[in-house]
Amino acid sequence: MKVSVLVLASVLATLGTGAFAQAKEQFFPVLSGRTGPVAPNATPWANGHNDYMKLVNARGGINGVKTLVEECETAYATDRGVECYERLKGKHGGATVFQPLSTGITFALTEKVPADKIPMITSGYGRSDSADGGVFKWNFPLIGHYWVAGDTVLQHIGKQAGGMDKLKGKKIGVGYHDSPFGKELLPILQERAAQYGFTLQLLPIAAPGVEQKATWLQVRRDQPDYVILQTWGVMTPTAIKEAQAVGYPREKMFGTWWSGAEPDLKDIGQGAKGYSAVMMQHGAEPNSAVVKDILDKVHAKGQGTGPKDEVGSVLYMRGVLGALLATEGVRSAQERFGKGKVMTGEQARWGYENLNLTQAKLDALGFKGVMRPVSTNCVDHMGSAWARVHQWDGSKFIWTSDWLQADEQVIRPLVKNSADKYAAEKKLTRRSAADCQS
Repeated sequence: MKVSVLVLASVLATLGTGAFAQAKEQFFPVLSGRTGPVAPNATPWANGHNDYMKLVNARGGINGVKTLVEECETAYATDRGVECYERLKGKHGGATVFQPLSTGITFALTEKVPADKIPMITSGYGRSDSADGGVFKWNFPLIGHYWVAGDTVLQHIGKQAGGMDKLKGKKIGVGYHDSPFGKELLPILQERAAQYGFTLQLLPIAAPGVEQKATWLQVRRDQPDYVILQTWGVMTPTAIKEAQAVGYPREKMFGTWWSGAEPDLKDIGQGAKGYSAVMMQHGAEPNSAVVKDILDKVHAKGQGTGPKDEVGSVLYMRGVLGALLATEGVRSAQERFGKGKVMTGEQARWGYENLNLTQAKLDALGFKGVMRPVSTNCVDHMGSAWARVHQWDGSKFIWTSDWLQADEQVIRPLVKNSADKYAAEKKLTRRSAADCQS
C-alpha cells in the first residue's frame, strides 16, 4: 500500500511538473508564406523569427517563460490567413500576438482582433494609419509603415538630386503591386508630389507580377526620372529584369523595404547592380552580435529552422526583429503584470503600447548597429521612424545613406486624418485618457 501511495505521489508530481511547464510557455503563432509567389522572401522571415524564439529560450526565456511557436501556412492568401488566425488564436493557452506578414491579411484581421483581444504587430506593412493608437488599439506597425518608407526613399532621391527642391518638374514612376499592399504607399507620394512639384506616373502591376512587359515599355516610352518599386515576391526580380531589357538604368530605381532583399537580386547578379532600396533600419547583418549568438546557440546545436547560409540576410533579420519586438513587448508587460508569468494577449497589448527599447537594451540583446531605440505610447503605436538605404553592388548590398528619419510633421496629419476616417466608417470613438491608462 505504501509503495502504491509513493508511486501515485510520483505520478502526481510528474504531472504537476508537466502542467507547470505547460503554464510557463508563451505562444507565438506564425502565419507563414513558405509556398506561393512570395515563398522565396517570406521563408527567410519565418526562419529568422523562429530562430530568434529559440535563442530566447536558450537565453533562459522571457524571465523564465519559454516561447512556443506554431506555424500555419497562408501562401500569402487573405482567406487562408484568416483561416489560420481562427485555427491558432485559441491554441496553447491563447495567442500572444499575430504577425500576418501580409497587408491583405492585416486588413482582414484588423476587424477581428479587438473582439478577441489579441494584438497584432505589422512592422513595415499593413495599415499605415494604424500607427494612431487612439483609434487602432490592437494594431502595432512597430518601427515603420509604408508612409515612412515612401518619405525616406524620397528624401534619398532628393539628396541625390541636390535637394528636395530639385525634384520640381521631375517625373517619378511608381511600380506597385495592384493590391492594398501596393496602394498603401501612394498617399505619402501624392502628398510630397503636391508639396515639391513633381509628377507621379502610376504603374499598377497585377499579382503575382510575372508579366510586366507592357509596364516597362511604358517606362521606356515616358522615361521617368526615377522609378520607385513597391513590390513583393517574384514581382521584384521580374521588374528589374524588364527594366534591364528596356535599358532603364538600375541606378534610377529604388525599392521600398519589401523590394530590396537577396532573393530579389541574387539570380540577376551584375544585371541588378546600382539598384537601391530603403530599409526598415536593418539590412543584411551577418556580423551582428545577435547573429553570432544564433549561430552559436541555435544552429551549432542542430536546431536551426532553415539553412545556415541565410542567417543574417535581409529578410531573415526582419524575422529576427519581429520576434525581438514580440518577446520584448511581453517582457514589458511582465513589468506590470508579473515577472516570470505568462501574459495574456490583452496584457501583451499593454506591453507593446508601453515599449521602451533603449539603445542599451538593444545592445545587450545583440542588436548594436542593427536598430535604433523604439518607444511607444497610447497614441504612437509605431515608436520609431528611422530608415537607411542600401544598394546592390552586383553580389551583395552595401549601405549608401546615413540614417534617414521620416518627417513626422507630414506623416502624423496623414495618419490622424486616415484614422479618423476609419473611425467614422466603423462608428468608433477615440480612446479616452482612462483607456490609455488601463
